[in-house]
Amino acid sequence: MSDTTHSKSVDDEVRQLYERYQAAESDEERHQIALEMGKLDGRRRAEIYAALENE
Repeated sequence: MSDTTHSKSVDDEVRQLYERYQAAESDEERHQIALEMGKLDGRRRAEIYAALENE
C-alpha cells in the first residue's frame, strides 16, 4: 500500500468517526467514538515515527 493510499484510508476513517461523533445520541456513544479517534491518532503517530526512523 502506498503512503498516499494509506493516508487517504486513514483520512476516510477520521471522517467516518467524526460523522459518527456528530450523529451520536448519547454522551457514552460520543465517549466511545472519542476513544476510537484516540487510537487512530496513536496509530498515525506511530507510523510517522516509523517512517522517520527508516529515512
